[in-house]
Amino acid sequence: MLRLQLPLPERYTDASDDENAARIRAAKATLGDRVFVLGHHYQRDEVIQFADARGDSYRLSVLAQERTAAEYIVFCGVHFMAESADVLTGPHQQVILPDLNAGCSMADMADIDEVEQAWEELGRVVDIERMIPITYMNSSAALKAFVGRNGGAVCTSTNARQVIEWALGLGEAKAPGGRGDKLLFFPDQHLGRNTGFQLGYDASHMRVWNPRRDLGGLSEADCKDATFLLWKGHCSVHQRFQPEHIRDFRAAHPDGLVVVHPECARETVELAIETEGLIHRWHRQHEHDHPRDRLHHPRHRERARRHRHRHRHRDPPRAAARARAPHQDGGLARSAHLPVLDDVPHRSAAPGMGDGQARRRQGREPHLGRPRHRRMGPHRPAADARHHLNRVS
Repeated sequence: MLRLQLPLPERYTDASDDENAARIRAAKATLGDRVFVLGHHYQRDEVIQFADARGDSYRLSVLAQERTAAEYIVFCGVHFMAESADVLTGPHQQVILPDLNAGCSMADMADIDEVEQAWEELGRVVDIERMIPITYMNSSAALKAFVGRNGGAVCTSTNARQVIEWALGLGEAKAPGGRGDKLLFFPDQHLGRNTGFQLGYDASHMRVWNPRRDLGGLSEADCKDATFLLWKGHCSVHQRFQPEHIRDFRAAHPDGLVVVHPECARETVELAIETEGLIHRWHRQHEHDHPRDRLHHPRHRERARRHRHRHRHRDPPRAAARARAPHQDGGLARSAHLPVLDDVPHRSAAPGMGDGQARRRQGREPHLGRPRHRRMGPHRPAADARHHLNRVS
């Protein structure tokens, strides 16, 4: 999707990196607490160095909500992330997305018009009152509002299992008769499929809904039999990780640890360790696999002693480094040794979307930085979206 934005003045585009860095530092010093810069985990170090907080998209939006003194929220992320922050922050705050064309190919694969059409078509063949719509956080505010209006919920990759249990009345969320018998899960089919397998379902309980075809390319029997109707959407980056990559890695590193995000395809996830939080899962698994080497080695004990000493005496350089770019829990600086995925080709619109569809969607895009009553488009889904974003945990 193309969003119109004026080009940057030449004084910025022709300046050196050092000159622009000096401008950014000067601007932040002038604005002080009036500005709060958010950097998503996916950003490169050149951007993260100026972030006041970093984390995943939802956590950053919550941090913005908590920073009530900040008049300007600069979100170094993609469009749906800035939308979420815009929904959660107050009317006195302006959310600024530096590049309006910074988009997510997955989020663009589920259009509000297509989802509403799917809902209408499904209502003709199934009991729509027993169908629960679930949208992944990586979606527009219009879709978050849609699930709110229709008794559904927003999920993250971390809590997708709990949200689906809630929707189907499973596990601790078990309710008499369940809340629903079916799910319409969008925009990422892989997160829905992998979570369903986690819960004990298999492929026979799942069908893929193709929004480009009548009734999603399914028969009436398919719609009635399936528990999971999975939107035909995916992350163009996570699609790149294939089973052969894992096999090659394990052949070269038999003791290596492979952690995979549930946005990857099922055949890739089956060969790795699924994640409920990549960084934290890695640390837990690493310590569990090597308790003697990691926890009882003299060098580890010495590192722990130095850490306690720094904590007591508040080592200024390390404290300053942590303050520059805290982790989403507010206390961990980004390591310079972490790899960064750069130069990934990015698609601006979903496949098959014509100019007419793109123009129709423009009226539903938020106008970041304007008064709240004008931000969320003609359907004004802000209230529903805010309610359901606040419930995500």
